[in-house]
Amino acid sequence: MQDIASEITKALTEYTSEVEAEMDIIKSDVADETVNMLKANSPTGRRGKYAKGWRVKKDGTSYVIHNATNAGLTHLTEKGHAKRNGGRTKAQPHISIAEQEAIKKFENKIERVIRGD
Repeated sequence: MQDIASEITKALTEYTSEVEAEMDIIKSDVADETVNMLKANSPTGRRGKYAKGWRVKKDGTSYVIHNATNAGLTHLTEKGHAKRNGGRTKAQPHISIAEQEAIKKFENKIERVIRGD
């Protein structure tokens, strides 16, 4: 009976390690794909600096996507803002769209790994 329990524990440990390794690869891939999507779908503006500024940074076991060139513009372009002489600019949602797409991709890929597809 003890042998069966230790074999089950060993098998589960190996499975968990495999899933964790695949999960790290998936996180990196989805982060890179999301950055590419943001670069393609961001408003370009006058020089396109904002769209080119998207980067991925690894933070522990997580990946953070940020705009390195114009971080202050992310909220303003996503939500719109008041103009100096009155009125508002049009919101240009691109971050929330990329976020939702990344969540779907991540969940689908993780489910496939867990199922062993």
